[in-house]
Amino acid sequence: MRQLLEILIVSFRLGLTSFGGPVAHLGYFHEEYVRRRQWMDEKSYADLVALSQFLPGPASSQVGIGIGVARGGIVGGFVSFVGFTLPSVVLLIVFAYIAQSYGVLDAGFIQGLKIVAVVVVAHAILGMAGNLTPDMTCKAIALGALVLTLLIPHFMIQIVVIITAAVVGFCLYRGERLAKEETVNLSLPLSRRFGAICLALFVVLLLGLPMLSQLSTNMWIGVVDSFYRAGALVFGGGHVVLPLLEREFVPTGLISAESFLAGYGAAQAVPGPLFTFAAYIGADLGGWAGGLVATAAIFLPAFLLILGALPFWNTLRHNDAARAALMGVNAAVVGILIAAFYTPIWTSAIVGPLEFAFAAILFFMLVYWKLPPWLIVLTGAIGGAVLL
Repeated sequence: MRQLLEILIVSFRLGLTSFGGPVAHLGYFHEEYVRRRQWMDEKSYADLVALSQFLPGPASSQVGIGIGVARGGIVGGFVSFVGFTLPSVVLLIVFAYIAQSYGVLDAGFIQGLKIVAVVVVAHAILGMAGNLTPDMTCKAIALGALVLTLLIPHFMIQIVVIITAAVVGFCLYRGERLAKEETVNLSLPLSRRFGAICLALFVVLLLGLPMLSQLSTNMWIGVVDSFYRAGALVFGGGHVVLPLLEREFVPTGLISAESFLAGYGAAQAVPGPLFTFAAYIGADLGGWAGGLVATAAIFLPAFLLILGALPFWNTLRHNDAARAALMGVNAAVVGILIAAFYTPIWTSAIVGPLEFAFAAILFFMLVYWKLPPWLIVLTGAIGGAVLL
């Protein structure tokens, strides 16, 4: 019990202070869990990060779950997730209540937060493109993903693009000698049988929820299906989940485009994983209970995948075919991210020269002055309230 309490306290503190997106979260985790507390050695941490990047879903949350499992078993993984996620879930549910009660969706600071989203995603694109498209072949895959995602505005296109990219990567890179990092086997208290059960449940829910949604007239079954599919099929983190959620909820009229983008801007202002944006949408649809249901639905695939994959990862990590396919998938993520950057993020926030100039200033502050993300968010909110 004492060990679980320690996991909860440490992860909750990280949940209160981890601004800056998944890459920054992994840096916070490394400092706290590896360097300070030595809960995991350097190579095992790098291996866990690699696994989380390989799987769809929120990478930083999956790393946190994995560390919790290594420290305190399955319960430790759940406690680690709750501690890291709870602060942003509460803040976004509260924001949804304020937005509905006082009509702050038209406030200038919301426009400022939308511009912050432009800056954060632009910075993420630059970093990911450098790492995930190292050669002309990967750049071409990214370009193809960008074009298809923009020109075919259907939620299934992302799935098709990712599968196609995996096949292309497998065909083009399987004969090449990919650089292999020195790794150690992760030692975790999970059996292969338990992992297989988790993976089977993941697939059953992924295939069964859409059918159940079609057969039922209950709105919330459809909502759970939408969030589960978003959490199950998105590579690249929270920014890439945006177009999936937008196409699930805005065209159907469940949430307005302005409310959706305002919530996304607010999600940039809170620490923790960006997937907690689901809490805002759920609260907008059904109060605090809806926020909790939406959060559980979008994070459930991450739980099932990380718990299911961990027992098999030591073998998969050294499989050349899987590594080749991953090259293509990672490149496609860059293209999907650029498409999401253009619409709806850029098109909703940069509507004139003043907004563009303000975005340029914030980008300079983040990239060249290297100011902390929370200060960029604060400046964006205040600047938006004053200028826009």
